[in-house]
Amino acid sequence: MFVEKRKRGTAVKFYLVYSYREGEVKKIRKYLGTNLSPGELQTARQQAELLIKKEIQDIEIFNFSLTKKQIERLSKYEQRIQHLQHLDWKKFTEQFTYNTNAIEGSTVQLSEVENILKKKKGENEEEIETLGVAKAVEFIRTTKEELSLNLIKKLHLHCFQGSKSFSGRFRKVEVVIRNGRGDIVHQGIPVARLNQALNEFISWYHQNKNNFKPLVLAAIIHNQFENIHPFQDGNGRVGRLLLNFILIKNKYPPINISLEDRAGYYQTLQEYSKNDNLKLTLVFLIKQYQKTLKQVATKK
Repeated sequence: MFVEKRKRGTAVKFYLVYSYREGEVKKIRKYLGTNLSPGELQTARQQAELLIKKEIQDIEIFNFSLTKKQIERLSKYEQRIQHLQHLDWKKFTEQFTYNTNAIEGSTVQLSEVENILKKKKGENEEEIETLGVAKAVEFIRTTKEELSLNLIKKLHLHCFQGSKSFSGRFRKVEVVIRNGRGDIVHQGIPVARLNQALNEFISWYHQNKNNFKPLVLAAIIHNQFENIHPFQDGNGRVGRLLLNFILIKNKYPPINISLEDRAGYYQTLQEYSKNDNLKLTLVFLIKQYQKTLKQVATKK
């Protein structure tokens, strides 16, 4: 937000202005007063900010945008990626399935995953979700579908059918994420605005998917999905699948985010949520790429 001055003769009118993008750049402008003293201007600005923030909530939820220079700067990170690697998909699926579930608290060990994936049916909740995530990996690897709300629900259904009663359905309850001390570190979009947020999310993707390099696009989609938190549970796993869905769709290798790097991963999400800062996410993902390709790339 910024203060705009308009002079007309000896009169100076003050406005508080907020710019946002909705296809094209639009502005919300609030009149503050004429010939205001610094104190009067500050008071009027504080009152106008509250009104504008209320309007912003009603108008837009997902409004992530970058300047051309910012996009170019972020895209330079992709020069570090070797994306002509052949993957051992069996190894990747085992590594990804283990790590993405373990990040969320699963006690299944990496050494157990291979045998679990040979089963037709899981014997308990953790085995069901191990089989489910592996099924979702195969889905994003082979599907020709575009990003949509239906695809997102399919990913959740693949992961949690048989283990969660709400699998494949967006939440109808409020959700918060707490740290180990019980402090709230993130709150999902309010239920009353969830449909709007999801529709804006998909609309933004289709309007912007050709404006970003694949890693930058995948990072934005992943981080914004986690901000929305559309499911009652399972958002982390679906978000990491979406990250890889975008990469695979653009012929980039997928990324396995390691359990041992969970703290750094959460830090990137916090930085994005608080400051819209994507740089930390990209630096983190490139390091995860390096680990992933060492683990699962072949010499073909």
